[in-house]
Amino acid sequence: MAWILVFFGLVVLLVAGDSLVKAAVNLALRMGISPFMVSLTVVAFGTSAPELFIVLSALADNAPDLAVGNIIGSNIANVLLVLGLPALAAGLNTAGYDTRKAFAYMIATTVLFIALAFLAPFTWWHSAILLTFLTFILFDQLGDAGRNSESNKSEPLEGVNLEMRGWTITVYLILGIIGLPIGATILVANAELIARDFGVSETVIGLTLVAIGTSLPELATTTVAAIRKQADVALGNIIGSNMFNLLAVVGIAALVSPVPVASQFLTFDLWVMLAASLVLIPFVLFHQNIGRIWGLSLTVIYLAYLLLVLF
Repeated sequence: MAWILVFFGLVVLLVAGDSLVKAAVNLALRMGISPFMVSLTVVAFGTSAPELFIVLSALADNAPDLAVGNIIGSNIANVLLVLGLPALAAGLNTAGYDTRKAFAYMIATTVLFIALAFLAPFTWWHSAILLTFLTFILFDQLGDAGRNSESNKSEPLEGVNLEMRGWTITVYLILGIIGLPIGATILVANAELIARDFGVSETVIGLTLVAIGTSLPELATTTVAAIRKQADVALGNIIGSNMFNLLAVVGIAALVSPVPVASQFLTFDLWVMLAASLVLIPFVLFHQNIGRIWGLSLTVIYLAYLLLVLF
């Protein structure tokens, strides 16, 4: 039964991911905001909802290693696996989009999180710093979107239904934001039951199985965006989701309960997360497309990381 529910959860994720991408690009068209900006905010928040749910549940069950491992592992998977697999399948033409500022914010967020992790456990004052920085980023990015609204209105958006009604966009958006955490919850809950039968530790479960499970919304959204040739939505989703995971998810969780950080994370996994983020430099700063060769490379690197964690 658990295997059937895992498959069902995956189907829900894929359908919800498609709904969220449709809503994002059509909402962008109506508001005169670039699809990248919408994916950086609305889509990123929706696809980070599973991480928030899992972290709060893990802390309530007194499993902080699973909670922290989920966040770190999810951010690693977002870059290496969630970008790697769609690029391997269809390629991502990211060269034409300027994502340097958002990328700089993501790197700053990662460095800030690592610094605060060495002062863990995360408590209310860590939360205040994380949530304040998130608020600053959102206002700054939305301000940029407003200043560039006129130029954004003329952007051709492939795959957009110009006659889609407002209520239809709203339905797609609601289905996506609700369906993604539901699908991830079903999948992760049952996959976790399967994994525990093999005697896997909470830390490893958080870094691998649960992290991959909660990254499936990002994978679904990025895959659909790649197929629809919306590379800006794909990249914005990854950058925004990684920032939301570190700033919003941990920030909110730390208000509910102290979040300790195990020594393994401090000595290895946090640095892998930073290195994975820096892998995006060629695509962001030097306007390289994420072609199939790059997709294969990112996927192989992620598989190598899994082997190190598991064995």
